[in-house]
Amino acid sequence: MKYRAKIEVSLKPGHSNPEGETTARLLKELGYKVEAVDVSKVYTVILDAPTIKEAKAKAEEMSKRLLANPTKDNYMITVEEQK
Repeated sequence: MKYRAKIEVSLKPGHSNPEGETTARLLKELGYKVEAVDVSKVYTVILDAPTIKEAKAKAEEMSKRLLANPTKDNYMITVEEQK
């Protein structure tokens, strides 16, 4: 069965976020009243697995092995059946 895993990777609090800081500064220069901008990456992965539980386990493994750096990143996974 095919599943769509959505994996959002974001920086843990306290880590430097130069892209977010630059974006916030530029938005302020354009006249927007923003306090901060956090930048994250979203990976959408279509994968084969026999069950949704196994699809979630595979997405977790992908996150730990490649997509997120556990020292500086948090990640959140959602999995749904691909239609």
